[in-house]
Amino acid sequence: MVLKVAIVGCGKIADGHVEEVRKMPELACVTAVCDLESLMAEQLARRYSIPAYYGDFEMLLNKERPDVVHIATPPASHLALARMALTAGCHLYIEKPLTLNLRETEELIRLANEADRKLTVGYSYLFDPPSLEAHKLVNSGYVGDIVHIESSYGYNLAGPFGAAMMGDAMHWVHRLPGKLIHNNIDHLLYRVTEYLPDDRPDIHAKGFVRRTVRYGDHRDDLLDELRVMVSGANATANVTFTCGARPTGYITRIYGSVNTLHVDHTNHTLIAEASSYLPGAFGRIAPAFHTARRYLKQGIANVGRFRRADFHYFAGLNTLLGRFYQSIQDGTEEPVPYRDILRISWMIDEIIQQTAGNVANL
Repeated sequence: MVLKVAIVGCGKIADGHVEEVRKMPELACVTAVCDLESLMAEQLARRYSIPAYYGDFEMLLNKERPDVVHIATPPASHLALARMALTAGCHLYIEKPLTLNLRETEELIRLANEADRKLTVGYSYLFDPPSLEAHKLVNSGYVGDIVHIESSYGYNLAGPFGAAMMGDAMHWVHRLPGKLIHNNIDHLLYRVTEYLPDDRPDIHAKGFVRRTVRYGDHRDDLLDELRVMVSGANATANVTFTCGARPTGYITRIYGSVNTLHVDHTNHTLIAEASSYLPGAFGRIAPAFHTARRYLKQGIANVGRFRRADFHYFAGLNTLLGRFYQSIQDGTEEPVPYRDILRISWMIDEIIQQTAGNVANL
């Protein structure tokens, strides 16, 4: 059965959803889109020749009867829209952050279980090629025991989304409990929880305002730097969100008792850093050449993927959607375990609580 997919929220990310669904016609097809601004829905539908568009979500559900709904609206609306979709019998893909807090996340998962519908969240970088390869290496024992994880994410406030957000005091990001960090920290945390299994690790968070631009309103309180130390029973993690560092990037380093992995999610590279066993000066010279060889190998592999039209920005989203749709078809487990979703939601609440009212200027 080909699943009928509807998308609610027709901003920029919706284009990526449509394009990735179209790459798996054997599993799903986008049949309708919806946005409160009906012109946005109409434009998306016309760009991709989608049969139907709506300005009213309830009308879409009643008329189209989709199997799956993708919710790509601002986070404050996620829970209400999800309730409507679950009542209509739909499975749910929801962009991050899933909800505004742990209480809402627990309610949403409970509602999905009661409705016997599947739910997943947009943790797309977990499923990009370097992440999947790193996961295989860790599971194979290549790194040994996990000792420490570093997860860092760079954000450009002068970029298209950042500039629009800072230029509009009423932008929905400013209404999130954790503002900009709340909208991005999932990407940092799901790379930690993948390798740190503790339900309630010890967390110490500190937020900063580094930028010099001042607006004279609540935008001045928006944190643009975050540092978090996470301590589990057997491993630790550092989480860094920065708007000041250049170039911006998304990096994960996994330190093991045997080897270390360096995952560059932006440039789609995975470098395995092994210990050198050569004596003296040779032991200090050789690693640079080994690292260069590994980068060359990654570059060649990426060229091959590019030639096969398989080197694209939404590779992780494609894999995540494919696995989610397959889980619906087969009745198997969701690609992102609910336990991990709940752990991340708890960590976000803890970080927001610790940084609220604890803002320092750098």
